[in-house]
Amino acid sequence: MSQARSSLLTVLDLVPFGQTGQESRFFALRLTHPEWEQWRPGQFVMVRPTSFGLEIPWARPLGICHMTARHMICFFQVQGRGTRRMAELKAGDTVRVWGPLGNGFAVEPDTPTLLLAGGMGIVPFVGYVNEHPKPWNVTMLFGHRESLSCYPVDSINEHVPLDSLREHTPGDLDNFIFSLQERMREYAEQNGLVLACGPLPFLRTVQKFAGELGVRTQLSLENRMGCGVGACLGCVVRTTEAWPVPAKRGGLIQVCNQGPVFWSHHIEL
Repeated sequence: MSQARSSLLTVLDLVPFGQTGQESRFFALRLTHPEWEQWRPGQFVMVRPTSFGLEIPWARPLGICHMTARHMICFFQVQGRGTRRMAELKAGDTVRVWGPLGNGFAVEPDTPTLLLAGGMGIVPFVGYVNEHPKPWNVTMLFGHRESLSCYPVDSINEHVPLDSLREHTPGDLDNFIFSLQERMREYAEQNGLVLACGPLPFLRTVQKFAGELGVRTQLSLENRMGCGVGACLGCVVRTTEAWPVPAKRGGLIQVCNQGPVFWSHHIEL
């Protein structure tokens, strides 16, 4: 786990993705490079624009989409007051960033790896496929409700094969669940690795199939977070008897500093 640091970063640009209704609700936020160099795909940052002032005291957790030597990119969807204000950021504005936080996904270069994403769960996999030393061993299945143009799929598809299924009707959801199961079965037979990120019902389905098929699986949780450092206890999850620390088995742990990535058999959803 990388050492977290606080950095005051400058907004380079804010790029809207797709169109939902009369306005864009999906944005790529590109910031100057933070004061830390090492990170792992799957980690996140707490972001608080200085324009929040005293009106909005809490930072917002954003997954790290990608990093280069010059900048960091976070991707977010407008869902409430904080992200609505963040959608108004302009080049030159400043934001306070604390990170990198949490732990990242396992990277096993020679292991067939299946990425499973639901909706905004696609975000950490942009960095994952960019950083993976052997991307030809990686594929992705992506389920979503909004138009494909709302998500950073091109940044993934240029590195690894990506199959997407959009949910319009209950039948579409059934097809996606069937596809999940069949793809996970394929990777179980190859002694592969499955990595998943998305909303809770999606992760519960993945966890169920992981147990039935016996495929090694990691889950990245999207729990609501207040502080991002384990102090507020607002993002807890219960562990199973397989948790590696005996004293914590069957207890509650913080997603922000013990996760957000967990082995599927270590937690209850």
